Amino acid sequence: MKQIAALKSNAVCVAVCALQVQAGVAMQRLIPAGTFDAPRGAMSGQGPWLLTEDGARKVIARAATRSTDIVIDYEHQTLLAEQNGKPAPASGWVDPKSLEWRDDGLYGRVDWKAAAAKAIGDDEYRYLSPVFPYDANTGEVLDLLHLALTNSPAIDDAIAVLAAARMSAMPEINEEDSPVKREQLINTLGLATDATDADIEAALAALKAGNAELAALREGLGVAADGNAVEEVAVLKGKAAKAAQPDMSQFVPKAVFDETQTQLAALKAGGDKAEVDRLIKEGLDDGRIAGKATAEWLREQGLAVLKAHLQDSPSIAALKSSQTQGKKPDGDEQHGELSKDELAVCKNMGINPDDFKKSKVASA
Repeated sequence: MKQIAALKSNAVCVAVCALQVQAGVAMQRLIPAGTFDAPRGAMSGQGPWLLTEDGARKVIARAATRSTDIVIDYEHQTLLAEQNGKPAPASGWVDPKSLEWRDDGLYGRVDWKAAAAKAIGDDEYRYLSPVFPYDANTGEVLDLLHLALTNSPAIDDAIAVLAAARMSAMPEINEEDSPVKREQLINTLGLATDATDADIEAALAALKAGNAELAALREGLGVAADGNAVEEVAVLKGKAAKAAQPDMSQFVPKAVFDETQTQLAALKAGGDKAEVDRLIKEGLDDGRIAGKATAEWLREQGLAVLKAHLQDSPSIAALKSSQTQGKKPDGDEQHGELSKDELAVCKNMGINPDDFKKSKVASA
Protein backbone atom coordinates (compact mmCIF):
# COMPACT_ATOMS: atom_id res chain seq x y z
CA MET A 1 0.00 0.00 0.00
CA LYS A 2 1.20 3.51 -0.85
CA GLN A 3 -0.47 6.79 0.08
CA ILE A 4 0.06 10.21 -1.46
CA ALA A 5 -1.18 13.80 -1.59
CA ALA A 6 -3.67 15.91 0.32
CA LEU A 7 -4.70 19.55 0.23
CA LYS A 8 -6.31 21.53 3.06
CA SER A 9 -9.40 23.62 2.41
CA ASN A 10 -10.73 25.30 5.54
CA ALA A 11 -11.95 22.64 8.04
CA VAL A 12 -12.43 19.93 5.43
CA CYS A 13 -9.63 18.72 3.17
CA VAL A 14 -9.41 16.30 0.27
CA ALA A 15 -6.81 13.56 0.07
CA VAL A 16 -5.76 11.07 -2.57
CA CYS A 17 -4.02 7.81 -1.75
CA ALA A 18 -3.16 4.60 -3.57
CA LEU A 19 -3.66 0.95 -2.62
CA GLN A 20 -2.55 -2.18 -4.39
CA VAL A 21 -5.26 -3.69 -6.62
CA GLN A 22 -6.01 -7.38 -6.11
CA ALA A 23 -6.65 -9.15 -9.39
CA GLY A 24 -9.69 -11.42 -9.54
CA VAL A 25 -11.10 -10.24 -6.20
CA ALA A 26 -14.53 -8.58 -6.16
CA MET A 27 -14.26 -7.01 -2.69
CA GLN A 28 -11.40 -4.50 -2.81
CA ARG A 29 -9.94 -2.47 0.04
CA LEU A 30 -10.75 1.16 -0.76
CA ILE A 31 -9.34 3.03 2.27
CA PRO A 32 -6.90 1.60 4.83
CA ALA A 33 -7.76 1.32 8.52
CA GLY A 34 -6.13 3.22 11.36
CA THR A 35 -3.64 6.07 10.99
CA PHE A 36 -1.83 6.35 7.65
CA ASP A 37 0.41 9.05 6.23
CA ALA A 38 1.76 10.30 2.91
CA PRO A 39 4.82 8.34 1.74
CA ARG A 40 8.27 9.81 1.39
CA GLY A 41 8.46 12.10 -1.60
CA ALA A 42 4.82 13.13 -1.49
CA MET A 43 3.60 16.61 -0.69
CA SER A 44 4.96 17.78 2.65
CA GLY A 45 2.68 18.51 5.54
CA GLN A 46 -0.07 16.12 4.43
CA GLY A 47 -1.63 13.60 6.73
CA PRO A 48 -1.66 11.68 8.84
CA TRP A 49 -5.18 10.48 8.04
CA LEU A 50 -7.39 8.33 10.23
CA LEU A 51 -10.12 5.79 9.55
CA THR A 52 -11.74 4.13 12.56
CA GLU A 53 -14.58 1.67 12.63
CA ASP A 54 -16.97 4.38 13.84
CA GLY A 55 -15.79 6.74 11.09
CA ALA A 56 -16.11 4.01 8.47
CA ARG A 57 -19.70 3.37 9.50
CA LYS A 58 -20.47 7.06 8.96
CA VAL A 59 -18.94 6.83 5.49
CA ILE A 60 -21.03 3.71 4.81
CA ALA A 61 -24.20 5.49 5.99
CA ARG A 62 -23.51 8.48 3.70
CA ALA A 63 -22.75 6.21 0.76
CA ALA A 64 -26.02 4.33 1.26
CA THR A 65 -27.92 7.52 0.44
CA ARG A 66 -26.30 7.82 -2.99
CA SER A 67 -28.51 7.17 -6.00
CA THR A 68 -25.58 6.27 -8.30
CA ASP A 69 -22.62 3.93 -8.07
CA ILE A 70 -19.16 5.24 -7.18
CA VAL A 71 -17.07 5.59 -10.34
CA ILE A 72 -13.54 4.28 -10.80
CA ASP A 73 -11.82 6.07 -13.70
CA TYR A 74 -8.31 5.90 -15.18
CA GLU A 75 -5.59 8.19 -13.76
CA HIS A 76 -8.14 10.55 -12.15
CA GLN A 77 -9.43 11.64 -15.55
CA THR A 78 -12.75 12.57 -13.89
CA LEU A 79 -10.86 15.50 -12.30
CA LEU A 80 -8.78 16.31 -15.39
CA ALA A 81 -11.51 16.14 -18.07
CA GLU A 82 -12.36 19.83 -17.92
CA GLN A 83 -8.69 20.74 -18.43
CA ASN A 84 -7.59 18.31 -21.12
CA GLY A 85 -10.97 17.81 -22.80
CA LYS A 86 -10.53 14.05 -22.88
CA PRO A 87 -13.32 11.64 -21.92
CA ALA A 88 -13.30 9.97 -18.52
CA PRO A 89 -14.35 6.35 -19.15
CA ALA A 90 -15.02 4.15 -16.15
CA SER A 91 -12.66 1.31 -15.42
CA GLY A 92 -15.15 0.00 -12.89
CA TRP A 93 -17.95 0.82 -10.51
CA VAL A 94 -18.43 0.37 -6.76
CA ASP A 95 -21.89 -0.37 -5.42
CA PRO A 96 -22.22 2.14 -2.52
CA LYS A 97 -24.48 -0.27 -0.65
CA SER A 98 -21.75 -2.94 -0.70
CA LEU A 99 -19.36 -0.93 1.49
CA GLU A 100 -18.36 -2.75 4.64
CA TRP A 101 -15.86 -2.34 7.47
CA ARG A 102 -13.14 -4.91 8.04
CA ASP A 103 -10.24 -4.91 10.47
CA ASP A 104 -7.82 -3.53 7.88
CA GLY A 105 -10.06 -0.91 6.27
CA LEU A 106 -13.12 0.01 4.22
CA TYR A 107 -14.03 -2.49 1.49
CA GLY A 108 -16.44 -2.36 -1.42
CA ARG A 109 -17.57 -4.63 -4.25
CA VAL A 110 -15.99 -3.54 -7.55
CA ASP A 111 -17.52 -4.33 -10.92
CA TRP A 112 -14.49 -4.10 -13.22
CA LYS A 113 -15.06 -3.40 -16.91
CA ALA A 114 -13.55 -5.91 -19.32
CA ALA A 115 -10.64 -3.69 -20.40
CA ALA A 116 -9.71 -2.81 -16.83
CA ALA A 117 -9.98 -6.42 -15.66
CA LYS A 118 -7.62 -7.49 -18.45
CA ALA A 119 -5.17 -4.65 -17.70
CA ILE A 120 -5.08 -5.60 -14.03
CA GLY A 121 -4.65 -9.27 -14.88
CA ASP A 122 -1.77 -8.40 -17.25
CA ASP A 123 -0.16 -6.23 -14.53
CA GLU A 124 -0.64 -3.11 -16.64
CA TYR A 125 -2.32 -1.37 -13.70
CA ARG A 126 -1.41 -1.92 -10.05
CA TYR A 127 -2.98 0.72 -7.85
CA LEU A 128 -6.44 1.82 -6.80
CA SER A 129 -6.49 5.48 -5.73
CA PRO A 130 -9.49 6.75 -3.69
CA VAL A 131 -10.30 10.44 -3.35
CA PHE A 132 -11.76 11.31 0.04
CA PRO A 133 -12.50 14.37 2.20
CA TYR A 134 -11.11 14.47 5.73
CA ASP A 135 -11.19 16.66 8.82
CA ALA A 136 -8.24 19.08 8.73
CA ASN A 137 -7.88 19.02 12.51
CA THR A 138 -8.15 15.30 13.25
CA GLY A 139 -7.36 13.77 9.85
CA GLU A 140 -10.53 11.65 10.13
CA VAL A 141 -11.84 10.36 6.79
CA LEU A 142 -15.34 11.74 6.18
CA ASP A 143 -16.54 10.28 2.88
CA LEU A 144 -15.52 8.52 -0.35
CA LEU A 145 -15.92 10.65 -3.49
CA HIS A 146 -14.56 8.44 -6.28
CA LEU A 147 -11.53 6.30 -7.21
CA ALA A 148 -9.03 5.86 -10.00
CA LEU A 149 -7.00 3.04 -11.48
CA THR A 150 -3.43 4.34 -11.61
CA ASN A 151 0.25 3.49 -11.85
CA SER A 152 1.50 6.79 -10.37
CA PRO A 153 1.61 6.73 -6.58
CA ALA A 154 3.15 10.26 -6.63
CA ILE A 155 0.09 12.21 -7.73
CA ASP A 156 1.15 15.74 -8.66
CA ASP A 157 -0.20 18.81 -6.93
CA ALA A 158 -2.73 19.49 -9.68
CA ILE A 159 -4.75 16.42 -8.76
CA ALA A 160 -5.02 17.46 -5.15
CA VAL A 161 -5.97 21.01 -6.14
CA LEU A 162 -8.67 19.78 -8.50
CA ALA A 163 -10.02 17.39 -5.86
CA ALA A 164 -10.17 20.18 -3.30
CA ALA A 165 -11.90 22.46 -5.78
CA ARG A 166 -14.53 19.83 -6.47
CA MET A 167 -14.99 19.27 -2.77
CA SER A 168 -15.47 22.99 -2.14
CA ALA A 169 -18.37 22.99 -4.61
CA MET A 170 -20.08 20.29 -2.57
CA PRO A 171 -22.01 20.87 0.68
CA GLU A 172 -19.53 20.94 3.53
CA ILE A 173 -19.61 17.87 5.70
CA ASN A 174 -20.01 19.39 9.11
CA GLU A 175 -21.97 17.66 11.80
CA GLU A 176 -22.77 20.95 13.53
CA ASP A 177 -24.40 22.34 10.36
CA SER A 178 -26.32 19.16 9.64
CA PRO A 179 -30.07 19.77 9.09
CA VAL A 180 -30.74 17.26 11.86
CA LYS A 181 -28.51 17.86 14.87
CA ARG A 182 -27.25 14.85 16.75
CA GLU A 183 -28.86 15.90 20.03
CA GLN A 184 -32.17 16.53 18.29
CA LEU A 185 -32.01 13.13 16.58
CA ILE A 186 -31.21 11.36 19.85
CA ASN A 187 -34.10 13.13 21.58
CA THR A 188 -36.52 12.33 18.75
CA LEU A 189 -35.57 8.66 18.83
CA GLY A 190 -36.00 8.57 22.61
CA LEU A 191 -32.40 7.50 23.27
CA ALA A 192 -30.12 8.31 26.17
CA THR A 193 -28.05 11.46 25.84
CA ASP A 194 -24.85 9.40 25.66
CA ALA A 195 -26.16 7.19 22.81
CA THR A 196 -23.51 6.00 20.38
CA ASP A 197 -23.70 6.00 16.60
CA ALA A 198 -24.46 2.29 16.78
CA ASP A 199 -27.42 3.03 19.09
CA ILE A 200 -28.72 5.65 16.66
CA GLU A 201 -28.35 3.32 13.68
CA ALA A 202 -30.18 0.54 15.52
CA ALA A 203 -33.02 2.91 16.47
CA LEU A 204 -33.31 4.20 12.90
CA ALA A 205 -33.39 0.62 11.59
CA ALA A 206 -36.15 -0.25 14.07
CA LEU A 207 -38.07 2.87 13.04
CA LYS A 208 -37.74 1.91 9.38
CA ALA A 209 -38.97 -1.61 10.11
CA GLY A 210 -41.92 -0.18 12.05
CA ASN A 211 -42.84 2.06 9.14
CA ALA A 212 -42.74 -0.95 6.82
CA GLU A 213 -45.05 -2.89 9.16
CA LEU A 214 -47.42 0.08 9.37
CA ALA A 215 -47.51 0.33 5.59
CA ALA A 216 -48.31 -3.39 5.37
CA LEU A 217 -51.05 -2.95 7.99
CA ARG A 218 -52.58 -0.04 6.06
CA GLU A 219 -52.58 -2.11 2.90
CA GLY A 220 -54.16 -5.07 4.68
CA LEU A 221 -56.87 -2.88 6.17
CA GLY A 222 -57.42 -1.05 2.91
CA VAL A 223 -56.65 2.28 4.57
CA ALA A 224 -55.37 5.10 2.35
CA ALA A 225 -52.03 6.75 3.09
CA ASP A 226 -53.84 9.71 4.65
CA GLY A 227 -56.38 7.51 6.44
CA ASN A 228 -56.47 6.77 10.16
CA ALA A 229 -55.27 3.19 10.67
CA VAL A 230 -55.75 3.47 14.46
CA GLU A 231 -59.48 4.18 14.04
CA GLU A 232 -59.85 1.29 11.62
CA VAL A 233 -58.19 -1.08 14.08
CA ALA A 234 -60.51 0.17 16.85
CA VAL A 235 -63.54 -0.59 14.65
CA LEU A 236 -62.25 -4.10 13.97
CA LYS A 237 -61.63 -4.68 17.68
CA GLY A 238 -65.22 -3.62 18.43
CA LYS A 239 -66.56 -6.04 15.83
CA ALA A 240 -64.42 -8.84 17.22
CA ALA A 241 -65.59 -8.16 20.80
CA LYS A 242 -69.22 -8.18 19.65
CA ALA A 243 -68.71 -11.44 17.78
CA ALA A 244 -67.19 -13.00 20.90
CA GLN A 245 -70.44 -12.37 22.87
CA PRO A 246 -73.02 -15.07 22.00
CA ASP A 247 -76.71 -14.28 21.35
CA MET A 248 -78.29 -15.74 24.50
CA SER A 249 -81.69 -15.89 22.78
CA GLN A 250 -80.28 -18.77 20.76
CA PHE A 251 -79.35 -20.80 23.88
CA VAL A 252 -81.11 -22.40 26.89
CA PRO A 253 -79.83 -23.09 30.43
CA LYS A 254 -77.87 -26.31 30.82
CA ALA A 255 -80.35 -27.71 33.35
CA VAL A 256 -83.17 -27.32 30.82
CA PHE A 257 -81.05 -28.97 28.14
CA ASP A 258 -80.16 -31.91 30.42
CA GLU A 259 -83.80 -32.38 31.42
CA THR A 260 -84.87 -32.43 27.78
CA GLN A 261 -82.16 -34.94 26.91
CA THR A 262 -83.32 -37.21 29.76
CA GLN A 263 -86.91 -37.05 28.55
CA LEU A 264 -85.89 -37.81 25.00
CA ALA A 265 -83.80 -40.77 26.19
CA ALA A 266 -86.80 -42.10 28.17
CA LEU A 267 -89.10 -41.68 25.20
CA LYS A 268 -86.62 -43.43 22.96
CA ALA A 269 -86.22 -46.30 25.42
CA GLY A 270 -90.02 -46.67 25.61
CA GLY A 271 -90.30 -46.55 21.85
CA ASP A 272 -87.57 -49.16 21.49
CA LYS A 273 -89.32 -51.46 23.98
CA ALA A 274 -92.59 -51.18 22.10
CA GLU A 275 -90.79 -51.87 18.82
CA VAL A 276 -89.06 -54.94 20.36
CA ASP A 277 -92.37 -56.30 21.66
CA ARG A 278 -93.98 -55.81 18.24
CA LEU A 279 -91.16 -57.51 16.33
CA ILE A 280 -90.96 -60.44 18.74
CA LYS A 281 -94.70 -61.03 18.36
CA GLU A 282 -94.35 -60.94 14.57
CA GLY A 283 -91.36 -63.30 14.72
CA LEU A 284 -93.22 -65.78 16.91
CA ASP A 285 -96.30 -65.58 14.69
CA ASP A 286 -94.51 -66.22 11.40
CA GLY A 287 -91.97 -68.70 12.75
CA ARG A 288 -88.83 -66.59 12.41
CA ILE A 289 -88.48 -66.86 16.21
CA ALA A 290 -88.52 -70.47 17.35
CA GLY A 291 -90.06 -69.99 20.75
CA LYS A 292 -90.25 -68.13 24.03
CA ALA A 293 -86.67 -68.85 25.07
CA THR A 294 -85.35 -67.50 21.76
CA ALA A 295 -87.63 -64.50 22.06
CA GLU A 296 -86.36 -63.60 25.56
CA TRP A 297 -82.75 -64.04 24.47
CA LEU A 298 -83.31 -61.74 21.48
CA ARG A 299 -85.04 -59.21 23.74
CA GLU A 300 -81.92 -59.00 25.91
CA GLN A 301 -79.72 -58.47 22.84
CA GLY A 302 -81.52 -55.32 21.84
CA LEU A 303 -83.41 -53.92 18.89
CA ALA A 304 -80.53 -54.01 16.37
CA VAL A 305 -79.78 -57.72 16.94
CA LEU A 306 -83.48 -58.57 16.87
CA LYS A 307 -83.95 -56.84 13.52
CA ALA A 308 -80.91 -58.60 12.09
CA HIS A 309 -82.23 -61.98 13.23
CA LEU A 310 -85.65 -61.41 11.72
CA GLN A 311 -84.09 -60.23 8.45
CA ASP A 312 -81.84 -63.30 8.12
CA SER A 313 -84.23 -65.99 9.43
CA PRO A 314 -86.76 -67.71 7.13
CA SER A 315 -90.44 -67.96 7.99
CA ILE A 316 -91.02 -71.59 9.08
CA ALA A 317 -94.54 -72.93 8.60
CA ALA A 318 -94.03 -75.66 11.18
CA LEU A 319 -93.63 -73.00 13.83
CA LYS A 320 -96.76 -71.10 12.78
CA SER A 321 -99.30 -73.89 13.32
CA SER A 322 -99.53 -77.65 13.39
CA GLN A 323 -98.77 -79.13 9.98
CA THR A 324 -99.16 -82.80 11.02
CA GLN A 325 -102.96 -82.71 11.42
CA GLY A 326 -102.78 -84.35 14.85
CA LYS A 327 -100.12 -86.85 13.82
CA LYS A 328 -96.78 -87.03 15.57
CA PRO A 329 -94.24 -85.23 13.39
CA ASP A 330 -91.28 -86.99 12.01
CA GLY A 331 -88.53 -86.42 14.55
CA ASP A 332 -85.00 -87.37 15.23
CA GLU A 333 -84.71 -90.48 17.35
CA GLN A 334 -81.90 -88.93 19.33
CA HIS A 335 -83.85 -85.75 20.15
CA GLY A 336 -87.34 -87.12 20.43
CA GLU A 337 -90.17 -84.80 19.47
CA LEU A 338 -88.07 -82.17 17.55
CA SER A 339 -89.03 -82.04 13.91
CA LYS A 340 -86.67 -81.60 11.01
CA ASP A 341 -87.74 -77.97 10.71
CA GLU A 342 -87.00 -77.38 14.39
CA LEU A 343 -83.62 -79.00 14.06
CA ALA A 344 -82.94 -76.76 11.05
CA VAL A 345 -83.77 -73.71 13.16
CA CYS A 346 -81.42 -74.91 15.90
CA LYS A 347 -78.63 -75.45 13.40
CA ASN A 348 -79.20 -72.05 11.70
CA MET A 349 -79.16 -70.19 15.04
CA GLY A 350 -76.40 -72.25 16.67
CA ILE A 351 -78.73 -73.52 19.43
CA ASN A 352 -78.20 -76.86 21.11
CA PRO A 353 -81.24 -79.04 20.20
CA ASP A 354 -81.50 -80.29 23.81
CA ASP A 355 -81.60 -76.71 25.11
CA PHE A 356 -84.22 -75.83 22.49
CA LYS A 357 -86.27 -78.86 23.48
CA LYS A 358 -86.09 -77.86 27.16
CA SER A 359 -87.16 -74.28 26.36
CA LYS A 360 -90.00 -75.66 24.26
CA VAL A 361 -91.20 -77.86 27.12
CA ALA A 362 -90.90 -74.93 29.55
CA SER A 363 -92.95 -72.68 27.33
CA ALA A 364 -95.65 -75.29 26.67
